[in-house]
Amino acid sequence: MRQFMRSLQLRHVDAGSCNACEQELSALLSKEYDIQQYGIDFVASPRHADALLVTGPVTDTMKTALAKVWEAVPRPRRLVAIGDCAAGCGVCQDAYASHGGVASSLESPDLIIRGCPPTPEHILNQLRRLQWKDGNPNI
Repeated sequence: MRQFMRSLQLRHVDAGSCNACEQELSALLSKEYDIQQYGIDFVASPRHADALLVTGPVTDTMKTALAKVWEAVPRPRRLVAIGDCAAGCGVCQDAYASHGGVASSLESPDLIIRGCPPTPEHILNQLRRLQWKDGNPNI
């Protein structure tokens, strides 16, 4: 018998990225990848989200805003770092206005998707793994 997975509602925050990761995320909504067919979608409000996707190295101007959005995501919640900058190992980590990724600003991410930028296929595969893991605690 096939086990059903739950939907995954994502809220995205650009915490100071170069926008390469955002282009890959927007490609996921195209007909080629069509993430909505898997029950994954982006939402406008953090109050409707299951997970927070963060791109960028978390700059001074975004640190407080990111923390407020994270607190607005209802529990149980997941934190996902997209790209090397959010993971804490990107080219902007030593910049004067950078806080070095999500882990240094919020908490350790539940999922880190590495790449500069990661491909849409890789992002989709990792999000589906997170989706299955949430739907089935045995995975």
